[in-house]
Amino acid sequence: MGTALAHDGALHYMLWAMTRPHPLAETRLPVLLLMLASAGTLLAALFFQYVVGLQPCVLCIWQRWPYVAVLALGLVALAVGRNARARAALIGLMGVALVVGAGVAVFHVGVEQHWWAGTSGCGVTGSADSLEALRAQVLAAPVTRCDEVAWSLLGVSMAGWNALIAAGLGVAAFAFAAASWRAAR
Repeated sequence: MGTALAHDGALHYMLWAMTRPHPLAETRLPVLLLMLASAGTLLAALFFQYVVGLQPCVLCIWQRWPYVAVLALGLVALAVGRNARARAALIGLMGVALVVGAGVAVFHVGVEQHWWAGTSGCGVTGSADSLEALRAQVLAAPVTRCDEVAWSLLGVSMAGWNALIAAGLGVAAFAFAAASWRAAR
């Protein structure tokens, strides 16, 4: 009987805790955390590009844009002041951007693993019918191929790590948005 009461009490507490706004929901801290994580991820990509010398492919560049979107949405979210619903909606949009970024990263991992072909910007496509057309095609081709892993850690490529980071931040953004929305009611 004591176990049943303890279980019932734990269930009651969980339900109560789920209906309570999270302490972070009423502050700008979630926005700042998402912006800081996005800026850190972008800085890491730029570090690998300009300090380590790993040139990004087309898909690598595409994976950076959602983080830029998070930074822009974050600035707007900070500017809305005390409008908690608007801030919650913007945090939700930050989550959407991050999930899109995770999707691009997963696509890139698939290209690296040769599960599917990359985009036309990932390599030379088409056929040239003259020497001049072939020259233009070669000059327009990306320097870095999308289907080659330039760097990995623990067997996971940079695109794989980005997929994990973006997905994790996206889930966190949705959790923050939901908590902020509940707090705004």
